Amino acid sequence: MGVLEKFILTDRIAVVTGGAGMYGKFIVEGLAEAGAVVYVVSRNVENCEKLAEQLRSKGYNVVSGYLDMGDQKSIENLYERILKEQGRVDILVNNAVLRPMKHYEDPIEAFDLSMKINATGIMNTTRIFVQNMLERKSGVIVNVSSMQGVVGPDFTLYEGTNMGAAPDYFFHRAGLISLTRYLASKFGPYNIRVNCISPGGLYAGQPDIFVERYNKRTFLGRMANGEDIKGVVVFLASDASSYITGANILMDGGYTQK
Repeated sequence: MGVLEKFILTDRIAVVTGGAGMYGKFIVEGLAEAGAVVYVVSRNVENCEKLAEQLRSKGYNVVSGYLDMGDQKSIENLYERILKEQGRVDILVNNAVLRPMKHYEDPIEAFDLSMKINATGIMNTTRIFVQNMLERKSGVIVNVSSMQGVVGPDFTLYEGTNMGAAPDYFFHRAGLISLTRYLASKFGPYNIRVNCISPGGLYAGQPDIFVERYNKRTFLGRMANGEDIKGVVVFLASDASSYITGANILMDGGYTQK
């Protein structure tokens, strides 16, 4: 097999949670472009179906589905549906994230809700979907965390804006990186690889003063865009990374190394 062929995901069954979100839609498109059958799932089925229809019009095999990570039955229903339709799950991308907290002072109930989805929900989704991988002794899990899981916030970036850095995000993003190592160790004997991606700031129309400050903090002098995540997800999902597990790849333009 030539090296480029190792990146091909033809006929592999992939599930992307939060698949219609800012990064999710690019992750779905990247996996589909590499040949995978991709299930794009979230609570917003309408947005998932819009993306799926758009990609199907380009000839890709993309299917929409409903997933509420705060509801175990919802997770089980999706899992059973995919097994019925496809017979297996090859790739799980834990990309969904709920951000109910905006500031440190927000009600503690928002922190609790954040943990229900971003900690318990991810763990529950993984435990259910990995069952088929364990049975077949084959599979890949890619967790999407954040560089905020490895560094503290720079509050000076937000001065003069209505933006901020909420504590729940730092807590569960760091936890996901650590959980990645745990799961990689747990599932390694079953030939299941588990890795993590920690993106830096994604440009989404933030105030100019924030963007200017942020750009100066990176080696590449810019914020991330959606296309930046495609290659690293396909790499980790494919045979091109067959001896990589338990890793956390910082996709941050050098922010955390400066």
